[in-house]
This record gives sequence, C-alpha cells and structure tokens, in this order.
Amino acid sequence: MAATSATVLQSPFLSGSNRNLLSKGVTGHAIVPVPRKLVVSAAVAPKKSWIPAVKGGGNLIDPEWLDGSLPGDYGFDPLGLGKDPAFLKWYREAELIHGRWAMAAVVGIFVGQAWSGIPWFEAGADPGAIAPFSFGTLLGTQLLLMGWVESKRWVDFFNPDSQSVEWATPWSRTAENFANATGEQGYPGGRFFDPLGFAGTMKGGVYVPDVEKLERLKVAEIKHARLAMVAMLIFYFEAGQGKTPLGALGL
Repeated sequence: MAATSATVLQSPFLSGSNRNLLSKGVTGHAIVPVPRKLVVSAAVAPKKSWIPAVKGGGNLIDPEWLDGSLPGDYGFDPLGLGKDPAFLKWYREAELIHGRWAMAAVVGIFVGQAWSGIPWFEAGADPGAIAPFSFGTLLGTQLLLMGWVESKRWVDFFNPDSQSVEWATPWSRTAENFANATGEQGYPGGRFFDPLGFAGTMKGGVYVPDVEKLERLKVAEIKHARLAMVAMLIFYFEAGQGKTPLGALGL
C-alpha cells in the first residue's frame, strides 16, 4: 500500500471552504483537489448527398476532393472535374456566371413572350421588335461586348481586384463602387452589386458584409442557378421543335 492516502469528496451542494472536504494523509500534507474538466463535443453535421438517402458509395456519390466547403456541395462530380483544386475553383466561377445568366434568361423569356407574344428565339429578328437585328449582327455584337467583359473577368480571376482600378472602369469616377467588397471571388457585394443590403450594410461609406446572411444566400443562389440552367436546356430542346415555354404550359 502507498504510504500516503487521501480522500477527496466533492459535492455540488457544498460551497465556500466547505465545498471540498479533504482528509490529510499520514504525512500531514493536504491533497489539493483537481478541478473538474467539462468536455463539450459538437456533433458534426453529416455531409449531404446528391442522391437522397444515400450517404456513401465511393467517389461517385461522395468524392474525396469535395469536402463540403463550397456552397451547394452535395458531392456531385461523376466525371471527376474538380480533382484539381485550381480547376475546381474555376468551375465554380463558371457555374456561378452561367447560372446567373440562366436565371436572367428564364425571367426574360417568360416576360418577353407574355408581353409581346413573340417566341424568344425569334424576338431579335422580328420586324416588329424595337431594334430588329440579323443573326450575324447580334452574334458579332455579343462577341465584341461579351468578349471584353469576359476578358476582364478572366484577368480578375487570376489577379483578384485588379479590375477595380480607375483605368479598368472608365465609366466610373469611383472604382471602389466595383471593388470586391466581400473579399470573396465571385461575390462582389458592395454598394453597386448589393444596393439593397441583402448580404451586408453600409457603415460610414464602407460596405460591411454579414457572413451569416452571405453564406445562406450563396446556397440559395446556387440552387436557383442550377434549376435555371436545367430550365434553359429544356427551352433549347423545345425551341428545336418550334415550341415555347408558355406554349408548352398551354398559355
């Protein structure tokens, strides 16, 4: 047996100096009680799967290169396009841009046809249009304007915020209006891109993003963007048959 023995009694009903009752060992030295440690473990939320009720299944369902950090990441990458982190970042940028264009296009197609009665794939060349153009003129104009904008976006992707300087935005005297105010690629925010303050507020002329709201809006946006891209794919198939979305709905 050990030469020294002691007993430590602890009770939540005792307070002050009487909270710990110490008994001295044969050597006469008091035993100092060791404080209790409270261990709190947070439950990790399971990663969502793009196939309902299926949580595993290798790289087809749960790719190891997708860790759930991207908004709207449900493990969908059957072709393995995102294995390279650099390509994954670029594909997310491309998905955002295409999704935003698709959302604008879906609204424009429905509203435009409901207003004019002209199918969306014939609206640009219709004689009654506000500014009728031939297909070649429309294509050339789009290539010129979109080529300039896309080249600037390409440069900004590899050198963030490089296009927010005065010479890059000649129509604006204050280039800070176009600055990447959230600090995240693809989500500019600021007074120009978030004028209603959905994801941040203006304080003293400075845009301060709300991280919680921004993260929630990222997920909502990418979901709507993907739905809009699928809708546009359906519209293309319908147009090949001479049909329109409103016509397919019987409207």
